[in-house]
Amino acid sequence: MADWVKVAGGLSAISAGSRTTVWGVNAASAIFRYTNYDGNPWINIPGGLSDIGAGADGTTWGVNGGNQIYRYVGDQGAPDPWLGISGSLVRIDAGSRTNVWGVDSAGAIFRYTNNDANPWIKIPGALSDIGAGADGTVWGVNGGNQVFRYTGDQDASTPWTSVAGSLKRIAVGSRTNVWGVDPAGSIYRYTNNDASGTNPWIKIPGAAVDIAAGADGTAWHVNSVGEIYRYTGDQPS
Repeated sequence: MADWVKVAGGLSAISAGSRTTVWGVNAASAIFRYTNYDGNPWINIPGGLSDIGAGADGTTWGVNGGNQIYRYVGDQGAPDPWLGISGSLVRIDAGSRTNVWGVDSAGAIFRYTNNDANPWIKIPGALSDIGAGADGTVWGVNGGNQVFRYTGDQDASTPWTSVAGSLKRIAVGSRTNVWGVDPAGSIYRYTNNDASGTNPWIKIPGAAVDIAAGADGTAWHVNSVGEIYRYTGDQPS
């Protein structure tokens, strides 16, 4: 059984909300959306972004090299497909229209308020990457590659619960679809058990620099030379 199928194209960052909502950016900041057809997989969307987050409901956000923030409105008939939102972020992820999170260049964590006039609320903690799922699940990793799950909706005094492991990138589709990449590029999937032996992660074959996880179990990754792969390890060979 092959764990990954290669998809034509070249990307440096990728995000998946679902099987049909997959976006990426390349090293030149060009933006691409998956066509749902591997024979001609990507359509270029006008604009320039350095990171992108795609939600299961079609919501898509991005940030550019100047840390400016944008929400995709190209499906709403706007002349410009991207609407600028105030704030400054280096990484962003969207699980849904109402679950959007980001981190700034200092590691500060922000959650979208669902109000563009006052868009961000600061959440205690410090992270270098963040992943948000459609069901409200949020995970993050910090500059020391430590892994955390958001529990601030359960206990305001302890917004983040430490989970064993060492990851540099993390992606969240849902509570049960969490993936990460460690500093060496190894790929891991969450076992859904924080105390799974001594390691809550199972290693999946492959090597990546960025990873994407959708609410429906979809997962994609891109490697250090920009090659793109979709996970097929859960499908019969």
